[in-house]
Amino acid sequence: MVVSERRICRVFGQNRSTQRRRPRGYADEEQLVAVMIELTRQYGRYGYRQIAALLKDAGWLVNDKRIGRLWRREGLKVPMKPKKGRLWLNDGSCIRLRPEYRDRVWSYDFVHHRTDDGKVFRALNILDEYSRECLAIRVKRKLNSIDVIDVLTDLYILHGVPGFIRSDNCPEFVAKIVREWINAIGAKTANILPGSPWENGYCESFNARLRD
Repeated sequence: MVVSERRICRVFGQNRSTQRRRPRGYADEEQLVAVMIELTRQYGRYGYRQIAALLKDAGWLVNDKRIGRLWRREGLKVPMKPKKGRLWLNDGSCIRLRPEYRDRVWSYDFVHHRTDDGKVFRALNILDEYSRECLAIRVKRKLNSIDVIDVLTDLYILHGVPGFIRSDNCPEFVAKIVREWINAIGAKTANILPGSPWENGYCESFNARLRD
């Protein structure tokens, strides 16, 4: 059944001119979209609200609603995070070391990056897993096991000795001198399984935001 436009508009009380009016975009929309897409390439983890904030900081007179509309029109989206299974121990239980109170579990990890001249530097990040507080960030061109002990010493003086220190199997963390020193001051090491960075999830999450 074919119904005329005139009759439909009369039934809904809608002016017929609304069916012919084509929305006109802003004069700067093409340039805005180009800048938005470039920011999305640079900050692949950001959604449209964070991109809108960057555009505002750059001087664009935009709001989240407009950027959200352009974001959907261009088919942009934040990559989905892969789902991870629960962490099971060999005995079939799902019990794992948890930060039940402050200073029970610290975790640390390295972040690698480059300065504008292309030279590599490393950052050693140390977190308290219960409070999610970043206790220290040590930045140098090169960091070794002695630097790890040096940073931990300062933190032990300020915060006391934690129950456990969680880390991956980086050579600087599993070095004999580091493990023996940690055990000597009364803490315990908790190394994650090789190739399982999600077991050190608190530190990995912080590292990702630090890179952003």
